[in-house]
Amino acid sequence: MIADVAKNIGADRVAVQSLMGEGVDPHLYKATRGDLVALSEADLILYNGLTLEGKMTDHFVRLASRRPTVAVTETIDRDRLREPPEFAGHYDPHVWFDVSLWSKAVERVRDALIENDPGGEEMFRRNAKAYLAKLSTLHESIKREIATIPKAVRVIVTAHDAFGYFGDAYDIEVRGLQGISTDSEPSLKDINGLVDMIVERNVKAVFVESSVPPKNIEALVDGCKSRGHAIRVGGELFSDAMGAPGSTEGTYIGMVEHNVRTIVGALR
Repeated sequence: MIADVAKNIGADRVAVQSLMGEGVDPHLYKATRGDLVALSEADLILYNGLTLEGKMTDHFVRLASRRPTVAVTETIDRDRLREPPEFAGHYDPHVWFDVSLWSKAVERVRDALIENDPGGEEMFRRNAKAYLAKLSTLHESIKREIATIPKAVRVIVTAHDAFGYFGDAYDIEVRGLQGISTDSEPSLKDINGLVDMIVERNVKAVFVESSVPPKNIEALVDGCKSRGHAIRVGGELFSDAMGAPGSTEGTYIGMVEHNVRTIVGALR
């Protein structure tokens, strides 16, 4: 998602390399030797921050003393960040699911590019303005689409708690089997608690994620069936990674639009 922003703003003036691609879980990602070489040679390093890149964070801290290294979430007002008690004192890093918050990350990328390459400032500002306008339109469109889902079944059940910002921004309840990171396993109590909610509210669909193995969601479906409640997997959502390069879902806007279509189609 960060690479996509950099490409939209930097266009032909920058060469963007993304270390984490399609289907990659950033919570568990470990840097390869090639990654470390690429980072050490970069003119600018952009990362999410807020502990998203758990196993990479130490590398970014060390590199910051030698290369321009920017957490794109660092200028977001902390009052707008989620800090649920189950996140053990950490902020929720999945800010891109509130498009208005991700717009703040876009502004930080713009400013980082200008700081690194002042000669491109006019182009960077022009491209960022155009991209931010698209995001503003997307934000309002999501609100309208989600509002068409009946309130009683307006709930997203996914493998891990990545969609909290989406729920807050677009008025839809979100329940995840795992917490802020995929580096954990849900308990039988967690699964049974979600089964109870799904059966009670007659929810018809749950969702798998492209970057998380589907086994826990499959266990949830089986648990519902054992209670006599027919539930299906409503589709695959992109959470911590976008789709394949060159596809519509391989862009931030395309990824978000895909998720909204999938959620609305399954729940409405």
